[in-house]
Amino acid sequence: MASVLHTCGPAMTHHLHVHVIVPGGGLSQDGTRWIGCRPRFFLSVKVLSRLFRRLFLEGLIRLLRTSKLRFFGALAGLAGSGSLAAHPAPLRKTDWVVYAEPPFGGPEAVLACLSRYTRRVAISNQRLVSANAGTVAFRWKDYRIRRGDRLKIMRLRTDEFIRRFLIHVLPSGFLANGIRRGRIKKIRHLLNAGPEPGQATGEAASDDPDGRIVCRPGPKCGGAMRIVETFTRGQTPKSRAPPLGEAA
Repeated sequence: MASVLHTCGPAMTHHLHVHVIVPGGGLSQDGTRWIGCRPRFFLSVKVLSRLFRRLFLEGLIRLLRTSKLRFFGALAGLAGSGSLAAHPAPLRKTDWVVYAEPPFGGPEAVLACLSRYTRRVAISNQRLVSANAGTVAFRWKDYRIRRGDRLKIMRLRTDEFIRRFLIHVLPSGFLANGIRRGRIKKIRHLLNAGPEPGQATGEAASDDPDGRIVCRPGPKCGGAMRIVETFTRGQTPKSRAPPLGEAA
């Protein structure tokens, strides 16, 4: 199972959620066999939602009882508060949102999409439009718009931009677990999959979960060219953001 914590919304807002890939099987308890699931089996989303809610709240309560949670900023007053123990109680009656579906594009497509989140920061240089002592402008995609051009320009005060960036810097401890290499090697052996392939080199970087690819350098400035849209002869392209100096 692969799990990735994603903290960032399109506009660098604090949007905590977890992406998880669950394989169709797992190692036996003694670690000597791979046990696959039934063909065409898929889990019950409602059962998964309730199970995840129970396990998450049990872990949260365990941390509260052992005083392993730290609170900062506006939540600093909760530290050592006796009323904090009762805080998770209403969450048990709330339906938690769990979205799960089989991989429509196949496992490779899902892994390619998820892998883009594992080596990134909140925003890449390609999305930056302009910056000065007072403001920073950057491109973002408004997923609330179902039709038309979703790409927009957001301008923030420089201090607010820095604040949004820093809330996505993870504390120490958010690393891959230490047993993964041995487990992956054993699973590949049991599945007769051969050795793990090396890390791809020279791979074109992407700045968008939709797969916008960084192409060859531009002929004038040498900067990275990006495919933002393709259209046929006679087709009118979508409206784009204004030039860098005219961003609103």
